[in-house]
Amino acid sequence: MALYELFSHPAERGYRAGLCSKAALFLLLAAVFTYIPPLLVAFRSHGFWLKRSSYEEQPTVRFQHQVLLVALLGPERGGFLAWSTFPAFNRLQGDHLRVPLVSTREEDKNQDGKIDMLHFKLELPLQSTEHVLGVQLILTFSYQLHRMSTFVMQSMAFLQSSFAVPGSQLYVNGDLKLQQKEPLSSGGLDVRYNVSVVSGTSPFAYDYDLTHIVAAYQERNVTTILMDPNPIWLVGRAAEAPFVINAVIRYPVEVIAYQPGFWEMIKFAWVQYVSILLIFLWVFERIKIFVFQNQVVTTIPVTAAPQGELYKEHLS
Repeated sequence: MALYELFSHPAERGYRAGLCSKAALFLLLAAVFTYIPPLLVAFRSHGFWLKRSSYEEQPTVRFQHQVLLVALLGPERGGFLAWSTFPAFNRLQGDHLRVPLVSTREEDKNQDGKIDMLHFKLELPLQSTEHVLGVQLILTFSYQLHRMSTFVMQSMAFLQSSFAVPGSQLYVNGDLKLQQKEPLSSGGLDVRYNVSVVSGTSPFAYDYDLTHIVAAYQERNVTTILMDPNPIWLVGRAAEAPFVINAVIRYPVEVIAYQPGFWEMIKFAWVQYVSILLIFLWVFERIKIFVFQNQVVTTIPVTAAPQGELYKEHLS
């Protein structure tokens, strides 16, 4: 009758020694050198703790219909015309006040429930002797992020262009880009910048000074700017035609920097630690087998017969 190997199992060999023996001390040192060095290597590699991470999100942006305009003229009429949606500002302008015609349209191109762009048009009526040489324009927005922390702020787009030749129209097509000086938190509600960019109820001219507004805005750690590298200045205005500002402002998907939470930091650190630990486990396992098999430290070997051998003997 032919015999076949039906089952096999590796033989186990134990090594016995006292708890105060050299063998026990060797195992203690081997455990220390197995588990501690990977932690030091991962930590010293500069990146063990994940302090900053990023993700992509399209913000929820809505135009707040707040506008502040200063049109720079030639030497006539004191050199500028101004208008805003803030009545207190308009009362301060006196003869420099000129009310334009403003039209806006927000568009959701991909029908995902979030506004993708703003179409803004402003027509400033001019007299035949008035010529626009430059424009300073502030538009305000409500800007929200929701994927990690709920971040809500009121932001602005500041447009400034000036030319030596009088213009008939300024065309802008740019992105409202997020700028961060520090990462956002990974959870909770952040409304520290949910305050008006322009103090629209203030009766003081200082609060409407563009230098003051921009300086206060830049003190924030999170802002938005209008990215348009090539504004187009069109010339050749008819005598009674208005000066036109035509702007298309897009709300693109942003890469948001944030501070990871506790569990995300632990997960990132654990992956680094274990990847190095596996190498140390393999190396020290071979070292321990060599030390005990060759009796480098004194122990009493104990061999346990595998069950497979018992089965073989029974079948024979």
